[in-house]
Amino acid sequence: MQALSSQCMQKCVDSMIGQACNVSMNKLSIQQRCVLVSALVEGCSIRSTVRMTGVSKNTVTKLLVVGQVCLDFQDRTLRNLTCKRLQLDEIWSFWYSKAKNVPEAMQGKFGYGDVWTWVALDADTKLVPSWLVGGRAAGCAAEFVSDLAGRFVNRVQLTTDAHKAYLNAVDSAFSGQVDYAMLVKLYGNDPEGEKRYSPAKCLGCDKTVISGSPDREHVSTSYVERQNLTMRMKMRRFTRLTNAFSKKVENHAHAIALHFMHYNFARMHQALRSTPAMKAGVTDHLWSIEEIVLLLEAKEKSSN
Repeated sequence: MQALSSQCMQKCVDSMIGQACNVSMNKLSIQQRCVLVSALVEGCSIRSTVRMTGVSKNTVTKLLVVGQVCLDFQDRTLRNLTCKRLQLDEIWSFWYSKAKNVPEAMQGKFGYGDVWTWVALDADTKLVPSWLVGGRAAGCAAEFVSDLAGRFVNRVQLTTDAHKAYLNAVDSAFSGQVDYAMLVKLYGNDPEGEKRYSPAKCLGCDKTVISGSPDREHVSTSYVERQNLTMRMKMRRFTRLTNAFSKKVENHAHAIALHFMHYNFARMHQALRSTPAMKAGVTDHLWSIEEIVLLLEAKEKSSN
């Protein structure tokens, strides 16, 4: 199945702009849905997608349910993997408002304030086999690592940062059958002075072996940290200093699942010259946006 041509995409956009803004999601054609999904996975906010296409905000928001379909598909498909070197990290965002601005009546409630996305990435294929959206406490670490451990048929090497929640989580999930090391970064003050949006200067790293015999040369979190940047670039709700942050938990989780579906299956990795899913042997071709949309179409038909 071929991806939509640029001329076809433009015709769809022109057609959608000419329609009334209250078009309901079940009246959109497959090509119209492809245009909306393409905009979302390329970093457009919901409101900018509305302005470009003329479709109502409610319709675009409802289309995010494709993220649940993507989540279910990847949960089923990303199994029995042969990844060898996994890098784990967490990326911060927030729901509703930043933690310091959450109303007192809502403080401590799920869906308000800080939220973390736990991400695992295979250093060789760049595949993201597992992720979890939640807090940063030990419970989320245990759930995330437990899910990850069940996806491989072989022993893996694991690298995490110095977040202590990983220690018990990895030990419990892998029962010692893993080559695990922590990369502890040492930070100091920037001699040029502190800058508002710059992180502390990294002065060096300490590679600490936790279990097994990890290859110290491959104890790194560089690839997964680079993937975190991709998330911030490709999802408007993750961009810093933005008012496009997530207002609802469900939309946030669906957007992330859609992002990883596009990243794993439908976006050529520049260094690999294939998609991560192709490199990992999960699929034999580059997926189109239309194929992703058709997953939703199939789900809707089976529900009727």
